[in-house]
Amino acid sequence: MSESQNPSQPQWGRNPKRKVKYGAPKSVQGGGAPLGPVDDPALLAQAAVIIRSERPATPPPVTRSSREHRDPDGTDEKLRDLVVHMARGLVDHPDAVDCEIVSAGDGGMLELHVHGDDVGHVIGKQGRTARSLRLTLDAAAGLADRRMTLEIAD
Repeated sequence: MSESQNPSQPQWGRNPKRKVKYGAPKSVQGGGAPLGPVDDPALLAQAAVIIRSERPATPPPVTRSSREHRDPDGTDEKLRDLVVHMARGLVDHPDAVDCEIVSAGDGGMLELHVHGDDVGHVIGKQGRTARSLRLTLDAAAGLADRRMTLEIAD
């Protein structure tokens, strides 16, 4: 097929003319009508006025010294026992599992000690098992309206 027979059809491929499925917006079809409130000069003059509210007073920063040391209570010991129970199910040397309460109360921290050969079992591939242990601890601590973190000692 030569181009002289049908000039609107290309020799191969699809038709280069794009068919618009939806028409252009009515504001564009009418000509130079504004597209939005930004083009209106009266609204631009009103937008130059910026109203600012007063900033609230900032609370004093919390320092580490303001945290009081708390003794472990029953909830902290239950959370420690939960971590020990889960870790003993994962390792080859369950008698060597020990968990220490580093800090108690809300925002407390637990430190898990296992046998040297079992550290890989507790951490898991790419830390997935350790993440699961921390997630379970966080959920159990959330039921007691607390936050606890878990550190795995080498």
